[in-house]
Amino acid sequence: MKSEQIIASLKELVATGEAPGKVLTDPADLESYGKDWTRIYAPNPLAIVLPKTTEQVQALVKFANENRVALVPSGGRTGLSAGAVAANGEVVVAFDNMNQILDFSASDRLVRCQAGVVTEQLQNFAEENHLYYPVDFASAGSSQLGGNLSTNAGGIKVIRYGMSRDWVAGLKVVTGKGDILDLNKDLAKNNTGYDLRHLFIGAEGTLGFITEATMKLSRQPNNLTVLVLGLNDLGNTMDVLKTFQSGLDLTAYEFFSHQAMGHVLAHGQVQAPFETEAPYYALLEFEATSDQVMDDAMSLFEQCMENGWVLDGVISQSETQAQNLWQLRERISESIAPRTPYKNDISVVVSKVPGFLQEIDEVVTNHYPDFEIIWFGHIGDGNLHLNILKPENMAKEDFFEKCQQVNKWVFEIVEKYQGSVSAEHGVGMTKKPYLQYTRSEAEIAYLRGIKQVFDPKGIINPGKIFD
Repeated sequence: MKSEQIIASLKELVATGEAPGKVLTDPADLESYGKDWTRIYAPNPLAIVLPKTTEQVQALVKFANENRVALVPSGGRTGLSAGAVAANGEVVVAFDNMNQILDFSASDRLVRCQAGVVTEQLQNFAEENHLYYPVDFASAGSSQLGGNLSTNAGGIKVIRYGMSRDWVAGLKVVTGKGDILDLNKDLAKNNTGYDLRHLFIGAEGTLGFITEATMKLSRQPNNLTVLVLGLNDLGNTMDVLKTFQSGLDLTAYEFFSHQAMGHVLAHGQVQAPFETEAPYYALLEFEATSDQVMDDAMSLFEQCMENGWVLDGVISQSETQAQNLWQLRERISESIAPRTPYKNDISVVVSKVPGFLQEIDEVVTNHYPDFEIIWFGHIGDGNLHLNILKPENMAKEDFFEKCQQVNKWVFEIVEKYQGSVSAEHGVGMTKKPYLQYTRSEAEIAYLRGIKQVFDPKGIINPGKIFD
């Protein structure tokens, strides 16, 4: 079919029902919806479809199968691995208009949402009902639930609450063949064979489209308190973690370098936590449910100071101060964005973090001494974000080429430590050449086999994870 015929057919398909969808073809819309937060691939979609119902999505998939039209799912477009980029004339299926909370059960603590519900929208809904949705990250104000689940997003609370996967009671999906499946039916216990919902979680939209998700909620945390510590040495991150976990149940344990904090402070919206400068910082969060808990926290802090692991520290005395201290960590990505960072999202077992990070830092620094390296991440669950900043006088294309040379060395270290080349951002296109550093040939063959079952014609998000 010609492009004009495809677009006309798409308009007919989503014009049905009480809630018609939209098809966009303006150049500005193609540019906006065809990309995510990566800047490596130029967007080039044929059209943007915004369906309103699962049935419209099903009709789109069946049409795409019949006419060999490639479809790319699009959520909040906050991805960092080009998993939602449409660079080859695909049709983007965006879920911005499927953004309703459909049902809620207070007794079950379950909420059923459409895929386009924004993370913060779900968090606010939970709070209004005196409950808590704990999956949280810097892009919560724009990331969408379908995208979060498709990448099994983690964020800043994983040490206590786990990944997105851990909060999914059920899914409604449209497979690459055009079948609508209700997966798990929101049951707490359902031991009837393969749990297919977990294939779609983390699949980056390559098996089909998540259109609805039933999410679990939890009780609200009580008096969240933040402690920021200046660390004497990188290895002290694990000493401090072990010490505090011996006496407290942490809800977060984050890490950032002095260079990372410097970029945040340069923006002028956040102040340094204390006068003492340290090479690395840790941010701890816990529930201060009683005076005894606060006394325990201060005792653990003093123990870390006595051991020489911590140079200085500050503890929040109010909710406002806790939020301000969190800004030191959460504003890092925003503050370095103008420098066109090349991002790697890697992970190892927590105990291996110091040696792992040290080896990678030495390799990158030795090969590219003129590149500024920014480290931060969810160190409490072994997830580190390596950001290499583009020198101002270097062309973007040359910079990305040099960073891709660095990748080989970095991922060889990841393989040595039996880690992951993508902890929470997915594979997409940017990590696709490096999948073998984390997955064996046999595993990749099974992944391809699963893809073939759900999407035999290869029309759903082609070219992502593997070719």
